[in-house]
Amino acid sequence: MDSDTIITVTQQNWKSDVLDANVPVLVDFWATWCGPCLALAPVLEELAQDMGERLRVAKVNIENDQELAVKYGIRSIPTLLLFNQGVVTGQINGAMPKQALQQKVEGFLND
Repeated sequence: MDSDTIITVTQQNWKSDVLDANVPVLVDFWATWCGPCLALAPVLEELAQDMGERLRVAKVNIENDQELAVKYGIRSIPTLLLFNQGVVTGQINGAMPKQALQQKVEGFLND
């Protein structure tokens, strides 16, 4: 699920790629069997391209990294958490069109 604009995050690179990132990071908690997660993937790809250097988009497969999902209280997927300077500053649940998602993310970034 790696792309040029979205990074895959695991327990091993969580600290360096999310908590210590120098830009806000939108983390998508997802699974391969989740239809809405798969529908959200191209939307996230576009969002990552459009927001460029203002935002990093990352994905955590909850089947492979359950401890991260448990640590952050992920109860349903897709769940997106926005991290800024290592702190969760926003949460978005469920799939949605790009415009709606971008509007929510922009709202969190501008708070």
